[in-house]
Order: sequence, then C-alpha cells, then structure tokens
Amino acid sequence: MNIENSLNKLNEMQRQAVVTTEGPLLVLAGAGSGKTTVLVNRIAYILQNTYARPWNILAITFTNKAANEMKERIEKLIGEDAKDMWIGTFHSVCVRILRTCIDRIGYRPDFVIYDSADSRTLMKECMREQGVDEKVFPVRGVLSVISNAKNDLMDPDMFERVYGKDMRSAVIARLYYLYQKKLRSNNALDFDDIIRFTVNILTDNDDIADKYQARFQYILVDEYQDTNNTQYALISLLAKGYGNICVVGDDDQSIYKFRGANVNNILDFEKDYKNAKKIMLEQNYRSTSNILNAANAVIAHNRKRLGKNLWTAQVGGEPIITYEGDSDRGEARYIAREVRKRYTQTGKWSDCAVLYRTNAQSRAIEDAFMYEAIPYKVLAGLRFYDRKEIKDVIAYLRLVYNHSDDVSFQRIINEPKRKIGAATIDKIRRHSAEKDISNFEVICNIGEYPDLRSAAPRLSAFAAQIKEFRKLAGILDIELLVQRVLNDSGYIAMLETENTVEAGTRLENIHEFMNVVREYMMDAETDGSLGGFLESVTLVSDIDDYDQTQDCVVMMTIHSAKGLEFPVVFLAGLEEGLFPGSRSLENKEDIEEERRLCYVAITRAKEQLYITRAASRFRYGKVTPALPSRFFNEIPAEQMKDASSPAVKAKSMLRKAGVEIVPEKRNMPVYERKKPVTAMEGPVFEKGDRVRHRKFGDGTIVSAQQVGRDAILLIDFDNAGAKRLMAAFAKLEKI
Repeated sequence: MNIENSLNKLNEMQRQAVVTTEGPLLVLAGAGSGKTTVLVNRIAYILQNTYARPWNILAITFTNKAANEMKERIEKLIGEDAKDMWIGTFHSVCVRILRTCIDRIGYRPDFVIYDSADSRTLMKECMREQGVDEKVFPVRGVLSVISNAKNDLMDPDMFERVYGKDMRSAVIARLYYLYQKKLRSNNALDFDDIIRFTVNILTDNDDIADKYQARFQYILVDEYQDTNNTQYALISLLAKGYGNICVVGDDDQSIYKFRGANVNNILDFEKDYKNAKKIMLEQNYRSTSNILNAANAVIAHNRKRLGKNLWTAQVGGEPIITYEGDSDRGEARYIAREVRKRYTQTGKWSDCAVLYRTNAQSRAIEDAFMYEAIPYKVLAGLRFYDRKEIKDVIAYLRLVYNHSDDVSFQRIINEPKRKIGAATIDKIRRHSAEKDISNFEVICNIGEYPDLRSAAPRLSAFAAQIKEFRKLAGILDIELLVQRVLNDSGYIAMLETENTVEAGTRLENIHEFMNVVREYMMDAETDGSLGGFLESVTLVSDIDDYDQTQDCVVMMTIHSAKGLEFPVVFLAGLEEGLFPGSRSLENKEDIEEERRLCYVAITRAKEQLYITRAASRFRYGKVTPALPSRFFNEIPAEQMKDASSPAVKAKSMLRKAGVEIVPEKRNMPVYERKKPVTAMEGPVFEKGDRVRHRKFGDGTIVSAQQVGRDAILLIDFDNAGAKRLMAAFAKLEKI
C-alpha cells in the first residue's frame, strides 16, 4: 500500500482533511466535492502510518450503498486489512454491539428487527386492545410521535411525565407502554430502539462503554448533518475515549427533519468540541458552473448556515432550461418530449432523472412517459422486500430464528391455508396475553387449552414443523434452509396450484429472493448465519434497491435522490405551495429546510438542468392556478433560458399584470390519439399471437393493451411463465 500516490491526486483542502488525523475535525463538504474520496484516503493514511490497527477504526454511513462503496474503495487501497474495520450504517453498527450485550436490558441476543410494516401491525394490535379508534389516532401518526420520543431518548415513563397532561398525548403514552411491552415479549426491536438501546447500555454500563471507547481510536461519520439526537449521543459517547472524531457533512444538505435529523448537530460541532478544526471542501467535481451558480444563489437566502460557496473548473456549461406548462399535463408532456429528444442524441435513457417534491406528482409524468413509450422506473414505490410473498418468507425465517416473534407467527399461521380461522387466532392471542407467553408457546402446549381442541392437530403440526426448521437451521446453510421452508411449508405448492398470472409473478419474486440468499452466502464478510441474513434484509433502504445499470429514466422524490447524480435532471413542479410545500410557508425554519431540499435537487445535475412548473395543477380534486416558487425567482435570470411556448408566456405576462386566467377543464381527454401505433412503427401484436423473446423464449400473448405509441403485452412464456413487457422494447419476433 502506497498512500502517497493517492494523496497526490487530491486538491489542497482534501489533502488537509486526510492528514489532519488527531483531535476533532469538521469537514464541511459541499455537493460533489469528493467527500468519500477524503474518507477513504483518510482511513488509508491512518493505517499507512500505523496510527491504529484496522479494528481500531469505526466509519459510519447512512446507507448500505455508501458503506459498501467505502469498503470496496478502501480494499483497493489497503487490501485485506479493510475487512477488520467497522464500516457500516448506524443501525448495523449498533446491532453488532447489541448482539454482545443486549442481555443487560433483559433481551436475548437472538432478537429480531421489526421494519415499519411490522411496527404498524403491532401498533394496530395495541390499539385494538386499548379500544383506540384508528380514525381518531392514525397508526402512522402515533408511531411518528413515538419515534420522535425515542429519538429524544424518552422512554414511556418520561414521555408520560412530560406530555401526559395533554389528553391526546396521554392516550399515545398508554399505547407506547403497551407497544414496548409487546416488542419485549416478542424479543424484537424497531429501528429506533436499535440506536436508543445502544446509547442506554453504553450510558448505564461503564465496562461496556470503556470497551468500545478503548477500541475505536478513530471515528469517522459521514453525512453528519443528517444525524438525529440519539445518533449524536451515540457518537459523543464513543468519541470520549480518544477524541479523534472526524465528521463529514454539509449543513446546506440537511433535509431530513421529518425523520428527526437535527441540523444543529453540525452547526454546533465547533461548540461541542472546543479544539475542533474545520476544513471546507468547496471545489465541485460534478456540475458545471452554471448549475453551481444557481445552487449557490438559492442557498444564499438561508440565514442558518455555516457558509460556503461551491466552485468548479468546468466553467460555463449549458444554461438552465426553464419551462412553464399550461397545466401539470402540459408540463409532463414537455418533460417526455425532452427525454425522448435526449435519447435520440445519446442512445441512453438512464442519463435522465425526474425529481419532484411529492410522490403524487409522478402520475402525470408516468402517463406522458407511457404515451411516448419511454421506459422508466419509479424509485421508492413498493419495495421488493415489502411484497407480500417476500414478507411471508421472511416471517417464516424470523419465527424459526425467534419463537417469541408474535407478529411473524400471526402472519404465517394460516399462510398457506391451514383451516385456522380468525377466532382461533384470537383465542391464541388471549391465552398468550393472560399467561404472558408467546403465541408459539401457546400452541406448543396446546393440550392446556380446551377451547383450542378442534384446531389442535393443525396447530400442533405447525409447531412441529417450525421446530424442525429450527433444528435444520443449525445443520443446513441458509440457501438449503430457505428451500426446505418454502417446499415443506407448502408455500411453493400453493402458488403453483393457484396457477394465475399473479401467482406466477410471486414465484418469480421468490426465485429472486433466492438470489438474495445466494449473494449473502457468497459475501465473504458475512457470518453466514440466519440471524445475520435477517439483519441484512431488514436494514435495506429504498436507495439500496436502485439498480443504476438499468437503462431507463428514473423518477423519484428529491429526498430519495440524495447521494445520487445524473447527467440530466428535470426538477418538476417548482410552484409556491408545492415546492416549498404549503405546510412550510408559516415557519422560517421549515422554509430553510425546503430551500436546502431545492439546493440538493439542483446539485444532482452534472451537465444539464431543467426546471419546470405549471400554470395550473390538478390538486385535491380540482384544477387550481399555480404561482412560480420563490426558489425559482431566486435563481439569477442570466443562468436560465426559457423554453415555454409563446402562448404560455403570454398567459404568464397577463397573470403578472393581474388578469385572471381560467384553468382548462379537467374533463378534456388526456391525449388525442388519431390511431393506435407502436413506438417503432414495428409489428402490431394481438391476443393469441405466438412470439419469441431472446431471454424468455417462446410464448403466447394473453392480452395487448395499447398505451400511446406503445402497447403493454402480457405474455405467457412456455418456460419462463407470465411476463408484462412493453412492445417497443421487448424485441419480440412473431412465430
């Protein structure tokens, strides 16, 4: 390993951030300024100079994607030593600590982690038992309040003491008590508990705190501006040993207040660590100067910031193209036309990304893309791991791993159908609550409960099967175990017997899940255990599922785009009340966060940025006029080029002059179609046609639905099963 060659490629400020190893360091890293390069080289520099051994280094990121990228780049620099470092997300690092010491707070080391869907299921059960109406207390809202409390390190007792006098909060406090009680009885943690419990154990147990403070001589934290109060407390505790804490972040990109992120953590870093040094990375390697000048102009209107100014050697570049559509549909049609024009020039769809403030904006754009036969993917739709069949399989594995997991038990007890009805499950729940034991323990002692006698044979058979799987988990590798679970439980047979298009799709998803299992088994850094595998699939985020090699336009909210970059970005819906959102208009801090969000969106673009808006938009069931966002007006006019039609420009001038423009009626057809045609003017496919696909082989078209210039084909392939394909891109051959 020769780090000097790598250091020579850094600019002066990056180099300073790498070689300043001792004491607290704040690296204020602007968008596209090479912060990951700095973190990777800093770790390599520490090891090269033997300031510490690999296992004495802790590097924390926010996504698995970022953690894996860091691991790969460090391995290229230093080789096998990288495997001994602790590099991971906050959650994965805390889970690793908890596996060794969670018994201090009364949990078993084989705890499971509940994702948001599991948490909702558990909370609904709590509300049922407490007689709380979900219409008055929406489940998501209750869980959000509890999550915020946990991020402030408030347990149910403290929450009740602080907020219990308020009637609504008093109800939530009762639910919080019961929710935590059920989590504990299930030997389960939700996402917030993972970090909160780690902080509690380190705070209350000096021996454990001393162990990790002595171990981690150097701590590096990425995206520090996104840390919440529990994450801040965790880092502060671990850094007490050596004080060598390096945080990298950008206060101008703090956009997760709704998740509990506290921008003051980075703003006050120099107050928290009196001898801290600050190094600013302002040279941007991603975008042209026109794009950066626009970003700088917008963010300069925020008062609560440390202050920096991005610059680049890529002087000039294309002007920012702006467009005002007469409606949200007009805006969408323009975006689609420009995407297709770009494709004819480059031959790549994936160069383009469409960003928007809210998911609801995607529908009009999706309609336009389908009409133009443009392949696209919406990020943060239904995740792979949120699909029913995948959650079912994971529930089986979790119950095998942890018999106390009542949420998983109730999900699969009658999946596939075992003639175990809701009344029987309610009885199991009641006995479980009365004896303070798990649902699974109830059916393991079925003879003690006369009211379950009629279902006893089926319940006993299920219990025996889960116990058998538990034995196999200690003998077989995970791939073979999952195959046995799928086959012996009857899950695969159920889908094969159903023999529908939907069942075929679910089987495909299960086959893909097996690929996930195999990839986990092939990863040399995993321990190959069932517990480790369940952790890996539970802690996956939306962005980790994003396949950047897929050639299609990607659509996503701006929040989801954080950390990504694209040659061409369309920033849609820059209208007052939409972006910034109407809820933020009364609060200066919220407006500043919205402006940071706009800054993030602008700096995702490398070569070309489009900013679009609509003169009127269909919202809340009616067409309403829309005004340009204040952020649009904060961009210097010389950076922009207006591509709006003359008619729309004229209407805009009239609006500015105070003339009322009546929005178009919504009952007009979305698109005028003179005749159905295919995108490439190729063969027209009909129901019953036999076709051949280069990957899936021969099949029969079950249905053909015309969509604009393309058609959606449902094809039943002889060997590959049912597939939905766009005719223009399937490259089908009639046979």
